[in-house]
Amino acid sequence: MEFGTYFSLAIYFVAMLGIGLYAFKTNEENASGYLLGGRKLSAPVTALSAGASDMSGWMLMGVPGAMYVSGASSLWIAIGLLFGAWLNYLIVAPRLRIFTEIANDSITLPDYFENRFQDKTRILRVLASVVIILFFTLYTSSGVVAGGKLFESSFGLSYELGLYITAGVVVTYTFFGGFMAVSLTDFIQGILMFVALVLVPSVVVFELGGINETLSSLEQINPQLLSLFTNASSGEALSFIAIISLLSWGLGYFGQPHIIVRFMAINSVAQIPAARRIGMTWMLVSLIGAAMTGLFGLAYASNNGVSINDPETIFIVLSQLLFNPFIGGFLLAAILAAIMSTISSQLLVTSSSLTRDVYASFLNKNASDAQQVLVGRVCVIIVAVVAIILALGENKTVLSLVSNAWAGFGAAFGPLVIISLLWKKMTKLSAIAGILAGTITVLVWIFVPINEQGETLSSIIYEIIPGFLVSAAVILLVSKIVPEKHSDNDVLFERFLQVLNNK
Repeated sequence: MEFGTYFSLAIYFVAMLGIGLYAFKTNEENASGYLLGGRKLSAPVTALSAGASDMSGWMLMGVPGAMYVSGASSLWIAIGLLFGAWLNYLIVAPRLRIFTEIANDSITLPDYFENRFQDKTRILRVLASVVIILFFTLYTSSGVVAGGKLFESSFGLSYELGLYITAGVVVTYTFFGGFMAVSLTDFIQGILMFVALVLVPSVVVFELGGINETLSSLEQINPQLLSLFTNASSGEALSFIAIISLLSWGLGYFGQPHIIVRFMAINSVAQIPAARRIGMTWMLVSLIGAAMTGLFGLAYASNNGVSINDPETIFIVLSQLLFNPFIGGFLLAAILAAIMSTISSQLLVTSSSLTRDVYASFLNKNASDAQQVLVGRVCVIIVAVVAIILALGENKTVLSLVSNAWAGFGAAFGPLVIISLLWKKMTKLSAIAGILAGTITVLVWIFVPINEQGETLSSIIYEIIPGFLVSAAVILLVSKIVPEKHSDNDVLFERFLQVLNNK
């Protein structure tokens, strides 16, 4: 690795730490300031931080790798994600921003659930917190693993050292700057990812002599690479169920705490349409760029005799072959940005849940803002240490569970979030039942074998579909069968509607 590459990466790390220091200096030293940025995010920061925390290394490694292997048939996931993200901005964002403020200034998702249904038993808060802490600790570990492997494969450093560098930088700026630091660094990281995903496929096309020559090369390699309905690697046509499974990834957006918390933190509801336009433009261009990186990268590798051992490294390979070391370092920083943006968001959401939903709710009900901020910072370190320990073990069971966490969150929280914002008659009991039903359905779909070969129901259809549908059905049925007799929730919902209609 040349000096220019290291120099570019050093600049990136210094910038991330500098943003953390800036957020530390400007943040309000209270729970809302540390855990939700004081609800002061601008539309651009909301949009790009939501996108960057969402996409992770999947954007720069997973999508190009899938396109490299299977061709255009992999685009169905991207289509589903785009539609799901758009609906999330349209339906959830404005309502959640208003309702969380009305519902006793809720600053975490379990906070909102408890206040929305005025749950004096606190069962709903505990249940939601357990789901968040479990899945996000594992999710964070997955991101740390990705960082360790990137340093190992790209820089020749040990896997363990890569873990410590990745986690160390993220923990430092999250520890000091809290939510504002995470959001501002995600904003910068989102810009890095955007530029990189426009630059790399454009240069590849230029090197191959233009778009027509690139497409001709792909036709010669395998005509099925350009088909939406045929898996190029197997040559088999995609079934209707397979396409629905790929599109259903979009359902996950409604239940992802690290994404929808941005809607809670935006400056005002009036900023949401601008955030939606910026966010969807960023997502559309970035997904197209990621897809074209994999597809055009295949043409480049084939034409130039470049050996690609792992298709998911195609972005890394192209960044080192086609650019000088300074630009190559910037492109590697884009991958780190994708990884770190998600780690930091998940780290803070988990820390927020431990602080607000465990410590302040059960261990010290009279905790001051200063105490909550201190506990939040300590929890950032604790969660990071646990994530590193899991990453050092490289537990394949853990990592396979993490790969299904998107479906788990989508099924456990997605229907609950949507229905709670749209239907006045939803009840506390139905919310508890919905979380349990969605989570259990997803776990059964993932782990219970259906034949002697050990195949599970996930091999038939993506688990988020039955999980989401079962959770939604249970919420509606329980609300109808066991309605609440008091009208406190109705009064709160009517107040929410008045504010919403006046915006």
